[in-house]
Amino acid sequence: MRKHFLLPLLLTTILFACKKEDISISNSSATLHFSNDTLAFDTVFASIGSITKTLTVYNHNSFNVKTNIELRGNSQAHFRMNIDGIQGNNQSNIEIPAEDSIFIFLEVTIDPSNNTIPYILTDSLVFTTGTKQQDVDVVAWGQDAYFHTANTYGNIINGTDTTRFYYHLLDCTTPWANDKPHVIYGYAVVDPGNTLIIPQGCDIYLHKNSGILVGNPFSNTSGGSIKVNGTLGNEVTFQGDRLDAWYKDIPGQWDRIWLMPGSIDNEIDYAIIRNGNIGIHADTVANSNPTVSITNTIIENMSSIGILGQGANISATNTVVSKCGQYAVACNIGGTYNFNHCTFANYWNYNHRNTPSILINNYYEGANGNIYVRDLNEATFTNCIIYGSLSTEVSFQEQELGAFNYSFDHCLIKLDPKISTDNSHYNNVIINQPPKFVDNTESDFHLTEDSPAIDAGKITSIIDDIEENSRNNPDLGAFEFQD
Repeated sequence: MRKHFLLPLLLTTILFACKKEDISISNSSATLHFSNDTLAFDTVFASIGSITKTLTVYNHNSFNVKTNIELRGNSQAHFRMNIDGIQGNNQSNIEIPAEDSIFIFLEVTIDPSNNTIPYILTDSLVFTTGTKQQDVDVVAWGQDAYFHTANTYGNIINGTDTTRFYYHLLDCTTPWANDKPHVIYGYAVVDPGNTLIIPQGCDIYLHKNSGILVGNPFSNTSGGSIKVNGTLGNEVTFQGDRLDAWYKDIPGQWDRIWLMPGSIDNEIDYAIIRNGNIGIHADTVANSNPTVSITNTIIENMSSIGILGQGANISATNTVVSKCGQYAVACNIGGTYNFNHCTFANYWNYNHRNTPSILINNYYEGANGNIYVRDLNEATFTNCIIYGSLSTEVSFQEQELGAFNYSFDHCLIKLDPKISTDNSHYNNVIINQPPKFVDNTESDFHLTEDSPAIDAGKITSIIDDIEENSRNNPDLGAFEFQD
């Protein structure tokens, strides 16, 4: 009887021991597999964190494996690692079950340096499984920049509550340098009496909820100007500060360029303004000076509005405004507006858009529910294309007690067919004919050879298009067709 008892016990012990041995194996035969052989981060500004990259580590073996994971390197990059919820750049005995996987999450911050051009930083993620070592390269492109962070504050008083509003008061004594990018955290403010000059080739990156205020809301005086002096091929760019590929076309990454009440004689030439909430917001001016002149500029991918005028005086020439969540242009609360050879093409595709490309309005409703009228002195569209994905791309909001002067002269317009164009507001217009862009899905608003906009314009003082091609028999929009 004793022999019969010992034999099952011995078999059970052997089987159990074999099972325990299979739970975790760490030897040279255990090879891991990875979702990528390199984790690459696009350009990261000094001191700004990146998006999170994910590496999947697979154990295709029929047994469990334990491995040590170490982030090695001595570059100027500071990588942060998280393995299945556990933080740390060096972790031991990480168990990967048989035929299973784990996730590793990595972020990077670049230490400030004196580099003025992009530079590459490389570290390695090393996996030691028994005597076998495997590695995955971790690569980040870094770049130094001029940083504009809060250096003062103003008080916002609401009843008995006071809130401090921190901002960066800009030194406008010299034009901005363009040898490396400018990064704005929060709001950068141009004081009254000052002019911010931004030369060609300047790249401006704005953090989330950041913007430029021209005019200081905390000052007792009004004024201030911005001069954006880009050139063809050396445009001044305004965009969000996340440069990872995933953010390339994400709207709403920063706030706006806000020309405050009293800010006058602003000029924006050859700028590219993208991926914010509002591209250019121009507020009321209490004199005849123009609020802003916009030329040869592209405004695209705004979560709200491309150009917002609030009783302002705005002129725009050879300008493209596209992909806006609400309006491409809002001529709001009256004002004076003049658009010549502009392309307004709104093919917003992030969610449903129910507002047309162009808003023309001469009143607002106050908090008390009363209607306040502001004269629309002029809203003139000449040689423009106004088109998009809605059934009509112009909205008229008129209060009859105020002036409501608008005109479309030699324009292609997508308009509600119930609206009569047999009146003085319309002259030589093309209604509801597709402009035939090269590719609106890729924001290529050049004209194809069979576009009805070709040679449909009137001769004006605008002799070149946005790409400096001559306008002999002018086409509509910002781009002149080239054979």
